[in-house]
Amino acid sequence: MKNIIKLPLLALFVLAFSDSVAQVNPAHWKFNVKELSATEVELQFQLALDDGWHIYSQKSDPNGPIPSEYTFEENANYKRVGGVTEPKPHEEFDDVFKCTVRSFSGKVTFRQKIKRNTDKAFEVKGSMYYQLCNDGSCIAPDDVPFTFKVPAAKAESEEIVAENTDSVATAAVADTTVKSETAPAAEIAAAKPETEQPEKQKSLLGLFFGALLAGIVTMFTPCVFPMIPMTVNFFMHGSDNKRKNRRQALFFGFSIIFMFAVLGAILTLFLGPESLNVIGTHGIPNLIFFIIFFVFALSFFGLFEIKMPEKWVNASDAQADKGGLLAPFFIALTTVLVSFSCTGPIIGAALVELATSTTNRWISLVSMLGFGIGFALPFTLLAFFPSVLKNMKSGGWLNSVKIVFAFLELAFGLKFLQMADLYWGWRILDREIYLALWIVIFTLMGIYLLGKLKFKGDEDVQHIGVIRLFLSIASLSFAVYMVPGLWGAPLNGISGFLPPMHTQDFNIEKIVVDNKGAAVSAVSYDGIPADRKYADKLHEPLGYKGFFDIEEAKAYARQTGKPIFIDFTGINCNNCRKMEQYVLSNDEVKKYMNDNYVLCELYCDMNDIDLPESEWVKDGERTIKTLGRRNLFMQRTLYNMNAQPYYVIIDADGNSLTKENFSYNPDPAKFLEFLKEGTTNFAQK
Repeated sequence: MKNIIKLPLLALFVLAFSDSVAQVNPAHWKFNVKELSATEVELQFQLALDDGWHIYSQKSDPNGPIPSEYTFEENANYKRVGGVTEPKPHEEFDDVFKCTVRSFSGKVTFRQKIKRNTDKAFEVKGSMYYQLCNDGSCIAPDDVPFTFKVPAAKAESEEIVAENTDSVATAAVADTTVKSETAPAAEIAAAKPETEQPEKQKSLLGLFFGALLAGIVTMFTPCVFPMIPMTVNFFMHGSDNKRKNRRQALFFGFSIIFMFAVLGAILTLFLGPESLNVIGTHGIPNLIFFIIFFVFALSFFGLFEIKMPEKWVNASDAQADKGGLLAPFFIALTTVLVSFSCTGPIIGAALVELATSTTNRWISLVSMLGFGIGFALPFTLLAFFPSVLKNMKSGGWLNSVKIVFAFLELAFGLKFLQMADLYWGWRILDREIYLALWIVIFTLMGIYLLGKLKFKGDEDVQHIGVIRLFLSIASLSFAVYMVPGLWGAPLNGISGFLPPMHTQDFNIEKIVVDNKGAAVSAVSYDGIPADRKYADKLHEPLGYKGFFDIEEAKAYARQTGKPIFIDFTGINCNNCRKMEQYVLSNDEVKKYMNDNYVLCELYCDMNDIDLPESEWVKDGERTIKTLGRRNLFMQRTLYNMNAQPYYVIIDADGNSLTKENFSYNPDPAKFLEFLKEGTTNFAQK
């Protein structure tokens, strides 16, 4: 009996092992169609990932891994309602990318709502573009087609699984077609996210207070906290009519709640949840936010006083009894818009659920209402009692608070400017320039707190209080902490606020590594042309020189009589960067590689680099026209592998020189053995 059990287990083990040395297919897709009404349909992308694998969110940081994309073919039979929505991703700061990475693992469902333009059955076609990674490798993205068969309209709402079982797919990004495979019903049922549980199991009151707390906590985020002095400054310059001021303060608070709970939901329903991210990441809004912060900073420093136009003030006074509420509404609008960079990730999950669910709308609305109240409450209280601050004149402390906030407004305003700078690629506010400005700002703020700088309205500082002393210590210490960043130190504590490392012009680590690499093997670089293909857009690991086109590498290998080391990599491949950091940067590995090999870096995800027509490749019915897809096609067809990093050693004729190729293994000793095997076999030819 034991042997009978062991045989099928052994067979499964053999099958699993044989798959592991071939192309990796960790993503198992199934496409369902759910009827919402006679006119609306929900398309469900149900994904089950193998253990250890993850897919990246559509909202990935621009400096991080490649985000997922969904492209739909135009069809007169339907109209998309918003974009493809996703549940809340797992968020984790990545030391390699130096940013927050958002991903999904296990089983997850993505959704697209469409509106029927016909009662007849039709198909929705398109393609997915995504990157998959685990702890050892990544799969470069490629276009994976999908097809939804939408049945004829039903009179009553009911869930219908797409009739064609061939729409149930086990897909790898390297495949050119979606493979047909029927998945067990239990697996697909389990693929539904937990958010689809009946709302009765969830406490609306608990959700409300949780969202309320989240809204209050948001007050202490860097793009919300500096808005406090702007708000107080406006209401402190109001009229002496307390009734009017309090009415405006209440309307100010209700305006904030309205914008979060209602306008945010409208944006999601009609433009998709990604519309909130546009506000936080697009160049134009960030430039506007910088101007707002900069103008208020100048005002707080005493250069001028911000006042409403006289005509507006007179009109507001004339309508005091009628409720002159235009000004507080626009102050509330500015507060909400500027805060989106920090509040967007917090409220995104609730808005996504609101846009995609028919059974959980109350949950989302209650969450948004609680968040809006929590966010508006501190602002409203400050606006309701500005006279308390206005009447506290002793010691000139209020002017000192205003000056400190002016420094903070200036510092945090630069973050919005650098976001616009990155978006348009100006390269005005590179990392070291940004850090230099922050160092000067926080140094001056520390000196001011010590009473060594004076601004308009300041009184002489006779002695330093304990609070003021500790604030000065904190400010000056923070400035000192940032100094090493001018020479390339990562500054992990504030890396989320800084421009990416690649914008740093002077990086001492890069200079040392480059010079060290040139010193150990300067002769290896002789003869490598400076105008080699794609050298202006792609890079080698620090301390290396090589090629980005296999034909150029082969020609140089024939000229020098060396074997070729092929590195199948990716610009957004996390594990590729780890191999560069832990293995390729090793002194012994670097010297051996530079002395004995011709390096060829083949990027499998550079699909924004178009190939000339003479280099296009046919892959079945598809024509490959980009560098990344061609390199991935080469890896798949020649080596039956689609994951990166992946290392191959060949001669100039393309013959493999090692028994096995090398994948992710951050052990320099093992990697060095692989390199030596290649040179030994090459010498014996």
